[in-house]
Amino acid sequence: MRVLITGAAGFLGSHLCDRFLREGHTVVGMDNLITGNTRNIAHLAGNDHFTFIKYNVSNHIFVDGNLDAVLHFASPASPIDYLKFPIQTLKVGSLGTHNALGLALAKNAKFLLASTSEIYGDPLEHPQRESYFGNVNTIGPRGCYDEAKRFSEALTMAYHRQHNLATYIVRIFNTYGPRMRLDDGRVVPNFIGQALRGQPLTVYGDGSQTRSFQYCDDLIEGVYRLLHSDFHEPVNIGTQEEMSMVEFARRVNEITGNSAGIIFKEDLRIKDDPQTRRPDTTRAQQVLGWEPQVSLKDGLPRTIDYFRNVVNAT
Repeated sequence: MRVLITGAAGFLGSHLCDRFLREGHTVVGMDNLITGNTRNIAHLAGNDHFTFIKYNVSNHIFVDGNLDAVLHFASPASPIDYLKFPIQTLKVGSLGTHNALGLALAKNAKFLLASTSEIYGDPLEHPQRESYFGNVNTIGPRGCYDEAKRFSEALTMAYHRQHNLATYIVRIFNTYGPRMRLDDGRVVPNFIGQALRGQPLTVYGDGSQTRSFQYCDDLIEGVYRLLHSDFHEPVNIGTQEEMSMVEFARRVNEITGNSAGIIFKEDLRIKDDPQTRRPDTTRAQQVLGWEPQVSLKDGLPRTIDYFRNVVNAT
């Protein structure tokens, strides 16, 4: 196949490029680098099957030649980013999705949308099933991201129904691994960065809020299987390995050998930040035969090794 991956220089987009190239496909990567970084794809320089285009997909997209699939992963994805770029986040979720869908339609290509667990908002259902409609504050500070993704899903299904376009929607739950930005504001790089510097890990509030963490390789495997399926409704991809922030902080300190401990600070989480987050992955198991393979015990040390090099270089 020849595929277009938007957001190709981002954390997940770059791993997606690697997977498709490894499978023998040709990849056109596109990114405006607002939050992505060419370091993530520097190892692909000189690869005859990879082309990178610096471009903002919120504008009309033109790609010469045939395409077999368009995978839309372009968007700020961490709170620190979409609070800094709220309008750009809304535009890439609306205009960018529209442009990417239009390109897929013109090329008679499959279309896969990177959606998010954030479409469930601060959930009143736990764990979250794909049938749950969510609890989202449309005008809150997180609304720019949550509502952009909810609109993206609606537009994707509209193209599927009206144009009979082969579309796919993956709802991505918390994912970690190499190539995350050290300063992206999410808990994994925050804790690891503090631990590697010998600092106490900062936990906001009482640390009882939970997340479930999946390793990036498992997410990419789920995306790849979904694109090659004939299932067109949203699919959760995430892990059942849920833990509190306090428990996660202790785990990071244990693996890194950080003796500085944990400090608790005033709850500075963004308004409407979910208290719990864990997917029901029954659909992924039944439709895709997918289950996560990399436990936190195995994935976290790999990620810490990556960040150790980043910290040592700064």
